[in-house]
Amino acid sequence: MTTPKILAFSGSARKDSYNTRLVQVAVQGARDAGGEVTLLDLNDYPLPIFNEDLEADGTPENATKLKQLFITHDGLLISSPEYNSSITPLLKNVIDWVSRRAPGEEPLAAYQNKYAVLMAASPGALGGLRGLVHVRDILGNIGVTVLPQQIAISQAMHAFKETGELQDEEKHQRVRDLGARLARLLKAIHD
Repeated sequence: MTTPKILAFSGSARKDSYNTRLVQVAVQGARDAGGEVTLLDLNDYPLPIFNEDLEADGTPENATKLKQLFITHDGLLISSPEYNSSITPLLKNVIDWVSRRAPGEEPLAAYQNKYAVLMAASPGALGGLRGLVHVRDILGNIGVTVLPQQIAISQAMHAFKETGELQDEEKHQRVRDLGARLARLLKAIHD
């Protein structure tokens, strides 16, 4: 039986990010379902804003490292807030750098045959839902199959316990189930 490899991260760089907390809940579910999960902090991979002139001078080392992580994992767990009803600049920039084709490489190699689960947490009433629409569109257009199940946690400033669990036990279980669902799907595909 193949162990599915899942890359998990937040689209927020903020210290104590609600989305970092949220993706950690989904990571627990994925691990409990047999997934091998790599939890990333995108702050550990600073990148300049994507620009082909910069790329012509050489792909930044962190872009290469991130791309290799994407290539070597089967699925993605992404939790991202919305900025002005859309995707965060951090997440978009990572997607763009990782999408770049290296010599001798298939187009969009880091995204082809990947599966993803999306989630969001936000202080607003919609919980980041509008941003997920854009994340879903972008990933779908570059070859990622995004599972239809997702969750958006509103009033995020009140949603978490100090332990990192969600206050609402039903929502906590739903988020864990998202991680587990991805792990089980990847197991079924690769067995």
